[in-house]
Amino acid sequence: MTSERQRLHPRKQPRQVRAELTRQRILLAAAHVFGEHGYAAGTTNRIAERARVSIGSLYQYYPNKDAILLELVTRHLDAGREAVERHQNGELPGSIEQIFRLFVRAVIDNHLDDPQLLRVMLEQAPRSAELLEKIGAYERERVAFVHDLLERHPEVKVADKETAARLVVSTVELVVHQLIAAPASIDTTRLENELVAMFTRYLT
Repeated sequence: MTSERQRLHPRKQPRQVRAELTRQRILLAAAHVFGEHGYAAGTTNRIAERARVSIGSLYQYYPNKDAILLELVTRHLDAGREAVERHQNGELPGSIEQIFRLFVRAVIDNHLDDPQLLRVMLEQAPRSAELLEKIGAYERERVAFVHDLLERHPEVKVADKETAARLVVSTVELVVHQLIAAPASIDTTRLENELVAMFTRYLT
């Protein structure tokens, strides 16, 4: 019986530059194919053709398209985490409104590349145990940071800061994911302004 690791993880970890470049080409091609054709029609044959590699070469790196899609999701998650951490580790603005604008904008920016691909990742990507653990760890880190921020910031008046921190983190992720990935486009500046206004009024 095929294990989850065998079914959803890369087969080959490149050790040479040429092999890594091939893997990057496969992932870039997959992002385009899933974005253009969707999940069902985003076959490994199409991905291999777009990447200009043989189907045999693709299978040396990934056992199936689910493993490719899962890696795209993981990289998307890591990129978002890095963007948020850069702000967390830097000097923050003074007002709570400016602080939340900084973080809301970072989350929105991480979702702008391809709404159709984002939709495929949200709706079709397999949820491996490893990915779920990564998502959980990331959420716990952000909640801890926001909770500490709410405890220290003089403008914050909300009483239950622990629940407030969880609400803020969950709301940003869910709203940005759903609205940017929705078939009907949304103006991201208006989305940013309304989210920031909502949090500022709630917290202060």
